[in-house]
Amino acid sequence: MAKTLKDLTAQEVLALAIQAEEEDGRIYADLAERVRKDYPATAQSLQTMHDEEDGHRHRLLTLYRERFGDHIPLIRRQDVKGFISRKPLWLNAILTVPMIRREVESMEEEARNFYQVAINQTADVAARQLLGDLAAEESKHYELAEEMDEKLKASGARESEDASERRRFVLQIVQPGLAGLMDGSVSTLAPVFAAALATHNSWEAFLVGLAASVGAGISMGFAEAMSDDGVLSGRGLPWIRGAICGLMTTAGGIGHTLPFLISHFYLAMSIAVAVVAVELGVIAWVRHRYMDTPLLSAAFQVIVGGVLVFIVGILIGSAG
Repeated sequence: MAKTLKDLTAQEVLALAIQAEEEDGRIYADLAERVRKDYPATAQSLQTMHDEEDGHRHRLLTLYRERFGDHIPLIRRQDVKGFISRKPLWLNAILTVPMIRREVESMEEEARNFYQVAINQTADVAARQLLGDLAAEESKHYELAEEMDEKLKASGARESEDASERRRFVLQIVQPGLAGLMDGSVSTLAPVFAAALATHNSWEAFLVGLAASVGAGISMGFAEAMSDDGVLSGRGLPWIRGAICGLMTTAGGIGHTLPFLISHFYLAMSIAVAVVAVELGVIAWVRHRYMDTPLLSAAFQVIVGGVLVFIVGILIGSAG
């Protein structure tokens, strides 16, 4: 059964602090190893944090031995109600520098706040003194994290890593998502509007659009996943890219398909055409924002392609 902080003795509090310092140090070491190749400056900062935590753990062990001897009772975070927990960030398939920085700041602030609050939860003088010392130590950790972030900014490493992170985001997220959105928005125009004009039936047009969108999403998802393992290109895990591409393909097609749920055919057609215009505008903006394509050039390329496919759909539908 989990204890509350008030139930802990000074010996148990110190044992818990030792355990927490060891876990946090290992988390920093794991994170450093994960990002060392892509973000060496951040990895070095994380390694420094690990070394600091290890040093604090050794000092706590020395203090513990002086007071209580060599035996340290096993007491873990989950054994104490309300004690801080750690998210398994180091297990994430994709780690970004902002994610790591936020987690480091959160870890140090939570530890500091916990010890500061814990001081008021015990009347034991020795325990209060001990908790106060630990709170002071955690404050130093938090300040160290902030100092290292400032050093990264001053040296230019922060800017370099941010630029690298942006490139990674474009390669692994934006590009497969944009490819899917373009395919879903443009390639499904012809079958949807051809079916609509051929039948003048909103429901049948919706079914055609739904089938085309889902089918295209599955096809694009598998094609993207199997096109590149991401090892040499740096485009990330294939199944993540495939999922992003497939979902965005389906979303692009569903956008102008949903209006055909409206039973009034001409109203549904009008709304679908308006949705197509919005989709093409979004694609042009994303190309401009992330692919460094001039906005007018991006808009022209996307609109020309969309209009050509739209005309094909109208001609085929009208011929029926």
